[in-house]
Amino acid sequence: MLATLAAFAGQAAVVYKWTDPDGVVHYSDQPVPGAQKIYTATSLGTGGAAPSRGMAAMSQAADGQSETPGLGYTQFAVTSPTPDQTFFGDEIVSVNLALNPALKRNHAITWHLNGRQLDEQGPTTTQFNLPRLDRGTYAIAATITDQQSGESQSTDSISFFVRQPSALSPQHQKP
Repeated sequence: MLATLAAFAGQAAVVYKWTDPDGVVHYSDQPVPGAQKIYTATSLGTGGAAPSRGMAAMSQAADGQSETPGLGYTQFAVTSPTPDQTFFGDEIVSVNLALNPALKRNHAITWHLNGRQLDEQGPTTTQFNLPRLDRGTYAIAATITDQQSGESQSTDSISFFVRQPSALSPQHQKP
């Protein structure tokens, strides 16, 4: 059992999140006074779209019973968009969160797009569509926070791309 725990020990990480006086949200692997500690779990295996499952979700107690991670979710990952997915033109970007078990009482989900909180999503939202996005690279992640203890857990950030046709491309030129 100890060998199993040691194999997965490098998979879990602690990230510190804080907002500066200008309202900009920052993340770091180094503690900062007043920062919120967030426990993350990276994907196991090589499948980029596989749900994140950290060390605690994979370990077993001495009596053979499965242990659950800090907040008790055995599956917590953004499943759509997939890593490095590309959207063209006015394609809808559908966002989905795999969560097992279902969201618990006093737990709330917050979504972040490029580090900024998406305030239009409710605290129980596990799927939604993003409005038309400009050309660029985007990163989306979700955080679950226990409203009573303040403990939180975040998904891995998923990067995706939006490509828009150029107004200068030949098919958009007037003859």
